[in-house]
Order: sequence, then C-alpha cells, then structure tokens
Amino acid sequence: MALEQIKAQIAVLFQEMVNQPEDAHELQEQIREKLAELRAQGLPLPRDLVELEKRLDEDFTDPDA
Repeated sequence: MALEQIKAQIAVLFQEMVNQPEDAHELQEQIREKLAELRAQGLPLPRDLVELEKRLDEDFTDPDA
C-alpha cells in the first residue's frame, strides 16, 4: 500500500477519534496498525505520524488525560 494512501487512512481514523471520542482506544489501535504497515514495508515514517503515535501513547497512559 502506498505511503500516501496509508497516511490518508490514518487521517480519517484520527478524524473519527475526534468525532467519536468514546471509540478513541479502538481507533488508536487501528492507527498503530497502519504505522506498523509502513514499518513492515520498510517505508520511512513521516515525522508528524511518529509524533502522533507518541501523543497517543501519552494520552492513553496518562491517567489524567
């Protein structure tokens, strides 16, 4: 799958997370799967997506989030 296509899918998932916060954890897992696809293909991860992944990790590990 092409980098741009995966990035577009991640953008859609992120928008769903904003629109449906009750499903945020499931959507986070889907975003992680997309990032794993990029890694598996040996494609470089865009810095913005790496930052997004870090922020998601922080949001879901921070009990005050």
